[in-house]
Amino acid sequence: MGLGYLRLGQPATTLSGGEAQRLKIARELAQASGSRHGAHKLYILDEPTTGLHLDDVRTLCKVLDRLVDAGHSVLIIEHHLDVIKRADWIVDLGPGAGAEGGRVVAAGTPEDLARTPGSVTGRYLQDLA
Repeated sequence: MGLGYLRLGQPATTLSGGEAQRLKIARELAQASGSRHGAHKLYILDEPTTGLHLDDVRTLCKVLDRLVDAGHSVLIIEHHLDVIKRADWIVDLGPGAGAEGGRVVAAGTPEDLARTPGSVTGRYLQDLA
């Protein structure tokens, strides 16, 4: 999960938001231990890939896949295209940042966004195809 550099006993107040999120995911997976029985949960993550090496992003994606395979839902606010392209459904907000943003530019599968002329995210997803 990209946390191998943390020290045992490191104070939680020294962790970044992304590190704390990934620790919570790891704890959830350990508690679930693969069981599909129990309450289905909605996980909301805010840019969990920030600062991660590409190998750690791949590991995180595998972990998120395990959550979905166990019947949970995962909602991610993310800019990392390798994560975005794996989504079942994307809501692209924009068309720009700050005062220029906040409107739904496109919504759908990665393929839908790649075909949407006004979607900047879709334009980048085309390049990945």
